[in-house]
Amino acid sequence: MIARFAPVAGTVLLALSLAGCTVSEANTPDTALAAVAQGVDALDAGQLATLVSSGKAVLIDVRTPEEFAEGHIAGAVNMPLDSFDPAAVPLVPDKQTVIYCRSGKRSLEAAQRLAEETGSAVHLAGGTIAWSSAGGRLTLAD
Repeated sequence: MIARFAPVAGTVLLALSLAGCTVSEANTPDTALAAVAQGVDALDAGQLATLVSSGKAVLIDVRTPEEFAEGHIAGAVNMPLDSFDPAAVPLVPDKQTVIYCRSGKRSLEAAQRLAEETGSAVHLAGGTIAWSSAGGRLTLAD
């Protein structure tokens, strides 16, 4: 019976080695936090909720002003991607700056730009969709 799965296991190991992972790395909790691009890390909605509730997050929403007005994470600053300037992003000591958007695509792009300027950046994987699905609230005004 084990012999039936040997080709599959070999394929998985080959895929992991081509991706630069070892078997032990592929199953660690840190894999979800691994850099998703050069200098960019991703947080999930639960991790962001912890930062927000502890007052340790600076939130940057890179959606359009219209999307921002329809609902954003409380305390967020709107810095639309089409005019995003990494030099204008507030970097506050002892707080984590987290960039987000609706799905994570625009925030990843903005985070890559920020990382080019500062060496590192963090974005919310899955954006407000993931935030809302995890029970996070969006507000219309601050």
